[in-house]
Order: sequence, then structure tokens, then C-alpha cells
Amino acid sequence: MTNDPGTQRGDVQIAATADVDERATVRPGTRVWHLAQVREGASVGQNCIIGRGAYVGPGVRLGDNVKLQNYALVYEPAQLADGVFVGPAAVLTNDEYPRSVTPDGRLKSGDDWTAVGVVVGEGTAIGARAVCVAPITIGRWALIAAGAVVTRDVPDFALMVGVPARRV
Repeated sequence: MTNDPGTQRGDVQIAATADVDERATVRPGTRVWHLAQVREGASVGQNCIIGRGAYVGPGVRLGDNVKLQNYALVYEPAQLADGVFVGPAAVLTNDEYPRSVTPDGRLKSGDDWTAVGVVVGEGTAIGARAVCVAPITIGRWALIAAGAVVTRDVPDFALMVGVPARRV
């Protein structure tokens, strides 16, 4: 953090420029860096790091010792188990049919779609700029290579590379 330490909520450090909703739960030992946003209803475990510009959507669940690198985007209703690493600028999506408007041309609202999530197992690492397209489940201790685009479920301990991601 910079010279302005921001706020302390118990044993939680929040940078002055971070936006952590009062309805979010952030457990002890966690650090939230500059320009990060943690939305209402999100649950962040102990000893997590939420990097600069990272986004944690409403109702997202992060286990203990999770690290979201700078500009990682984790959209609701994602669930990340303990020890998950999400690299810089990686994205976990939540919309199977992304569109700005409905078929009749009306601007979509929150009522016009159903959020689907990415579930990430314990110890998994997701590389920089990887995209995980919901709905998928990524198994325990899997490794998603930088830049991969994951469109299917990933088994435990798998190494996934490429666009679309394939197991190697």
C-alpha cells in the first residue's frame, strides 16, 4: 500500500482507494489493494490478497489463502476454494449468452439473465489473462496456462493450455 494506509477492519488491511462494501465479509489477515472492489455479499477468507484493480462480484465466495493478482475479475456466483491463485487480468465469467439487449432490442437488466458461475477447486492456479467461461468446474490443483480459454470442466490435477483450452 502507499503512504495512505487506508483502513483497518480488525486484522484486515484495505487500501484507501479500494471499494469494499460494508455488506461484504472479509476475514482476518486479508489485504485489499488499491482500486480493488469487493461487492456486497461477497465472502473473502483469511489471509487473502486482492490485488490492485481486482474485482470480486456480489455473493462471490473466496476460501482462505486465495490470491487474486492485479486486475483479476471474478464475477458472481463464482466459488474459489482454499489456496486458489488467479493471475493478472484473468477473468471468470458469469453469462452464457452475453448481450447488451434482449431479442426485441431493449437494454438488458439484471432480470433478463441468469448468472452462472465458475467453481474452482483447492490449490488451483489460473494464469495471467486466462478466461474461464461459465458454467464450469475446475478441479483441485489444476493449472490453467496463461492466455488459455477454458470452456469445459477441468479434472483434478489437469494442465490446460490453448484456445480453446485442452489438457496436456
